[in-house]
Amino acid sequence: MANKKMTIIASKGTLDMAYPPLILATTAAAMDVDVTIFFTFYGLEIVKKDNTEKLKVSPLGNPAMPMPVPIPSLVASMPGMEAMATAMMKSMFKKHGVASVGQLLELAQESGVKLIACQMTMDVMGYKQADIIEGVEFGGAATWLDVAADADINLFV
Repeated sequence: MANKKMTIIASKGTLDMAYPPLILATTAAAMDVDVTIFFTFYGLEIVKKDNTEKLKVSPLGNPAMPMPVPIPSLVASMPGMEAMATAMMKSMFKKHGVASVGQLLELAQESGVKLIACQMTMDVMGYKQADIIEGVEFGGAATWLDVAADADINLFV
C-alpha cells in the first residue's frame, strides 16, 4: 500500500509562523507520510541561507501572544518590542526543549520531506537560487498542484 501524501504551503516568514509547517511536516514524515512543503511569498524567509536565526516575531497585531502582562498596541509598536518578543519566544522554546527552526529544517530534509521554493515569488522578490539553502527544489504553482492533486492532506499554514 502506498504511503499517504501531504502538502503544506508555507507563506509566512516570521519565527512563530515557521514552526507550524516544519513541525507538521517532520511529524508526518515520522509517521511514514510523504510530505512536500511549498515555500512562497514571505515563507521563503524560512529557507533562505543563514536566515533561520534572524526570523523575528512581532507582538504588534498578535493579540494571542503570551506575555507576562498584556501589551497595548501602542506599546507593542515601540522600538525594541519586536526584539523583546523574539527573545522571549526563543527563550520559551529553549526552556521547553523545542528544536530551533534550523534544526527542524535539517530534520525535515533528513526525513525526506520535499522542500520547494516558489520560483515566481523568488523572481518577484529578487532572490536567486544561490540565496536558498541546499536541498531545496524550485518550482511554481503547477509544481505544487502536481503533488497536491494526489495528496491525502493539503494544508495552508
